[in-house]
Amino acid sequence: MAKRDQVSLRGLDADAALRTILEGTATETGTRFFTALVRKLAEVLGTHSAWVTEYTEDCQRLRSLAFWQDGEWVEDYEYDIAGTPCARVVEGGRFFHVPDNAVALFPDDPDLKKFHLVSYMGVPLIDLDGKILGHLAVMDTRPLAAEPRMLALLRIFAARATAERQRLNAEMAVREREDKLARLVDSAMDAIIELDEDLHITRLNPAAEKVFRGAASQVVGQPFGQFLSEQGCEKLTTLIEELDARPEGERHLWIAGGLTALCVDGNEFPAEATLSRFEMQRHPFYTLILRNVNERLEAEQKIRSLTVEAAYLKEEIKALHDFDEIVGQSKPLLRVLHDVEQVADTDATVLIFGETGTGKELIARAIHAVGRRRNKPFIKVNCPAIPATLIESEFFGHEKGAFTGATQKRVGRFALADGGTIFLDEIGELPFDLQVKLLRVLQEGEFEPVGSSQTRKVDVRVLAATNRDLQQAVQDGDFREDLYYRLNVFPIKVPSLRDRGDDIPLLASTFAKRFAQRMGRTIEPLSQACIRRLRAYGWPGNVRELANVIERGVITSRNGELNLDRALPETAKDAASAKAISRTEEMTEQIRTAQELHALERDNLLRALETAGWRVAGENGAARLLGINASTLSSRMKALGIKRP
Repeated sequence: MAKRDQVSLRGLDADAALRTILEGTATETGTRFFTALVRKLAEVLGTHSAWVTEYTEDCQRLRSLAFWQDGEWVEDYEYDIAGTPCARVVEGGRFFHVPDNAVALFPDDPDLKKFHLVSYMGVPLIDLDGKILGHLAVMDTRPLAAEPRMLALLRIFAARATAERQRLNAEMAVREREDKLARLVDSAMDAIIELDEDLHITRLNPAAEKVFRGAASQVVGQPFGQFLSEQGCEKLTTLIEELDARPEGERHLWIAGGLTALCVDGNEFPAEATLSRFEMQRHPFYTLILRNVNERLEAEQKIRSLTVEAAYLKEEIKALHDFDEIVGQSKPLLRVLHDVEQVADTDATVLIFGETGTGKELIARAIHAVGRRRNKPFIKVNCPAIPATLIESEFFGHEKGAFTGATQKRVGRFALADGGTIFLDEIGELPFDLQVKLLRVLQEGEFEPVGSSQTRKVDVRVLAATNRDLQQAVQDGDFREDLYYRLNVFPIKVPSLRDRGDDIPLLASTFAKRFAQRMGRTIEPLSQACIRRLRAYGWPGNVRELANVIERGVITSRNGELNLDRALPETAKDAASAKAISRTEEMTEQIRTAQELHALERDNLLRALETAGWRVAGENGAARLLGINASTLSSRMKALGIKRP
């Protein structure tokens, strides 16, 4: 085999070569610097290839910054250094030279054989901390003898490439920091405004654009004073003078009392603010950070409103623990439910009459539950439970400082019920002076919170209930006639439990099961004797009293039997009489002839009349003991020939 020609640099003019490379790269930076460097280097040295790379230590790979080979560029060249001559340069951090037979020395490097490369010379790019940044190398298809002048050129331009790589890294780090800072400022929820020494706006973030309702292109370059009230301008000027006089490191402050700022459209808003000062190229700049207080106040108000509503709903749930459904099948109750069905899907005001404990609130809830507002709030107000001095605030809310003790703003019940239904229980107890304001809400749908001059509109359906005779209250001058007729659009009379005798067994059974389950007890079905005793009682407290009696009966139950001896509020004489009459009635099951039946009925009526002192009607009358109407008893007395002695 003929001896291959060797790359000869003996006639190389080092100064001329250095000048050529310098002139070719002096005006270039970044990627263009590296491409100019390797091309000039290969040209001056007459080598087949020249390249400069950057090193990724984590994965031990080299990526070309510029790669000139055989008269053309190789793009995006990247490879592992293991098994290559480049590994000696990078891992050793020193000059490495392979004059000939590179393929034999590095058989695992596929590119050497592929491109017929036999020689190699490379130097590392090392920063001031000794970190390897990459390397600069030349390769050839001919042997490459060691030449001091070539090594000097490589080291000179390796140092130049290192400096450029460091400059690019620093530039990249600056850009990353600037990008992070920009994202930090732009993502802030507070408005950030940068001002120059003349207090003109030089920059603002998206939050500031939102707060001032104007794009950056509209306001940058404008004097910031036009976005402050006159008092705010004076305050800001004074604070800037104070900042300028402070030493470095203390040029920041909280603006006590905030500033009154102006949007682009001229609307004012109160703002909390901080101010700081910094310098750039010996020129002062100021950073103003603003937060619209209205948004915080609205958020706090919303939180307070939700807190009040949550507390209210907890009380409602507690109140409904024992009365969560309407139970009964009697004709009077069915008439009421028919009325509920008719009026529920309207927005008509409903006035619910009835004695205490008849379930007026349950009727009101039923109207709301099947009406068009069922997905909106149902707010209850117990009028007599609220002190007269606070009832207006309870209804309509109040502003902070409206009266002694008003330490914060409060939302009233009408505002909570907006869009839904408000139930005014025992409306007959409403103070006379507040009746006028309630009438206004019913007619106009508006009110003013206590201590406020701002009128608030609400859309509320009003349901009211009373156990009083409101017509009589109107005649007595205790209730406004116009309010009465405004409430009495659709009256519903809830029957007393005395008028729902057929519902007593069903209600009692329902309550017994509920209370027994709650107490972990088992109660047998109500006996006929228990049912007769329950129906014989007058129930002045109506369904509420019945629930209390059954609960007491469950508490004192024996062997699973409801105990009414202590539960029913009756005297020993009444109890004995009731038992005597009941025993007589129980015998009717064994009577077979009409004569026996009449005799037993006559005897039973006489016992009841004697027990009641021959009083037929009334609270302690015989009809009440027998569980029948007084007119029915009078008719049976005539039929059986019973006369008072």
